[in-house]
Amino acid sequence: MLLVRQKQTASMLTRDGVQLDADVYYPDAEGEFPVLLMRQPYGRAIASTVVYAHPTWYAAHGYIVVIQDVRGRGTSEGVFDLFACEVEDGGDTVNWAATLPGSTGQVGMYGFSYQGMTQLYAAGSCPPALKTICPAMIGYDLYTDWAYEGGAFCLQTNLGWAIQLAAETARLKGNEEAYLTLYGAARNPPLPDPVDVRSELLKQLAPDSYYHTWLDHPQRDEYWENLSPGRYLSDVDMPMLHIGGWFDTYMRGTLRFYREMAARSQFPQHLWVGPWAHLPWGRKVGAVDYGAEAANPIDRLQIRWFDQFLKSIDTGLLNEKPVHLFELGSHQWRALPKFSAASQQPYFLHSTGLASMSDQEGSLDKAPPTADSQDVFVHDPWRPVPSVGGHAAFPAGSFDRSAVDCRTDVVTYTTKPLDEDLYLMGEAIAQLYCTADAPSFDLCAVLSEVHPNGSAFNLAQGYLRIDSSPDDATPNFTRPFQIILQPICAQIAKGNALRLSFSAACFPAYAVNPGTGTPPGDSQLIDAQIITLSIYSGSNHPSQVLLPVTAAPLAATLNSVLV
Repeated sequence: MLLVRQKQTASMLTRDGVQLDADVYYPDAEGEFPVLLMRQPYGRAIASTVVYAHPTWYAAHGYIVVIQDVRGRGTSEGVFDLFACEVEDGGDTVNWAATLPGSTGQVGMYGFSYQGMTQLYAAGSCPPALKTICPAMIGYDLYTDWAYEGGAFCLQTNLGWAIQLAAETARLKGNEEAYLTLYGAARNPPLPDPVDVRSELLKQLAPDSYYHTWLDHPQRDEYWENLSPGRYLSDVDMPMLHIGGWFDTYMRGTLRFYREMAARSQFPQHLWVGPWAHLPWGRKVGAVDYGAEAANPIDRLQIRWFDQFLKSIDTGLLNEKPVHLFELGSHQWRALPKFSAASQQPYFLHSTGLASMSDQEGSLDKAPPTADSQDVFVHDPWRPVPSVGGHAAFPAGSFDRSAVDCRTDVVTYTTKPLDEDLYLMGEAIAQLYCTADAPSFDLCAVLSEVHPNGSAFNLAQGYLRIDSSPDDATPNFTRPFQIILQPICAQIAKGNALRLSFSAACFPAYAVNPGTGTPPGDSQLIDAQIITLSIYSGSNHPSQVLLPVTAAPLAATLNSVLV
């Protein structure tokens, strides 16, 4: 490793004359070096060190590292407008970084979350100096991968992020009172009304926040099409290292983008998915310790990646399988030639009609039921089913949710203890026949692993908001619904069981549906309805979950990959 010079500050002008500032880290050595670029909105000094090594570590490996404040953040000039200027500014920054003193003219980008998004936008401008990117935990489609899931507003993550960005704006303006108020709110988010998710705090202190705009667009429309990075990437092709986490709220976007690029790219597309939540990336996530193998390998992996594609060093990456998935349960990495869809094995819902009253009354079985059944449960907006872990709540990860499963507004279906290990890889899909006595209602599906002691640790969940057509005179009739759960890679141990739980709320991860059909930005708790729902199973209504069952791995080791 090389010594690193003292950090420098450098500025550039965008095509419309706005000055953007960056910290630049140079190796203390002769010669020319490729550039690694990160563009971020949180003040460049942090440099995403919540999950990555400090830029000096990357510089010590022979790279000029540039950490830039995006427009209107940190000390950069201009007005911050969420994602709006990142295509042009990203392209201008890549072109500028390629001409820095000592640069070889080749640029790679890295970063997660917003810093992952800035990579996609910059790539969309097609700057010739950009040779590779390493996007982590991104929303390829901002509507379906970031703001809404299954048509339901992702309340806790969106509100928490909006408060964080508003606090940074207050800090930059020197508004101490607003900053302290928002700082306190970030640690105890104000959620006085689970239905009316308009934030009075943000209305007062951040009237221009994206949060209000996102609530004004509850359906996929032109706003989302214009803002999402996917619209700029149809002609983009370069080597990419895609990074995700099974409990990351944006895992859908990471996998969506990887699958599209892997299907059409002429360059290597590698995917690594750890057991992590959005942050941090370590061995302990939620209530589970996934062991030493889950420790963050991404920094060393990225150096190998950049050495391969920016320095033309044969690091052996091209001889390795391109997909590495951390398998929950075995706590090992699986190396695969691709992330292909596993065969879908149906497990049918069986019930005595009391599956909401006891976890002994509803079952999952490969054999379809011979008798019809109906499980009735009631959603009360006064006491909505709480979110426990998963990918959409904070804290995220896997927790024992057996106490939640005991509620009478949660319906559970559990397999018998497994006779042998079961391996899952991909998305589980719940296909449910259901009715409700309201024009609008929500369905939350959670897949859990049940241990002999009765504990039930969540593996994946999915969420769906159902709105009847305004012209539908009879909304309360039995219809099939499909809920796609968060993707997963897991070994379910022999002797344990699988459980599928359903509820009509998961608060505060998602805004509570008032049952009126009004969008979350126009609803209020006082109008919220008690909703009675029924889940049907049987030959006429074959409710089931399609599990992505895969073969047992031949080998699952990480050590050989990182040597």
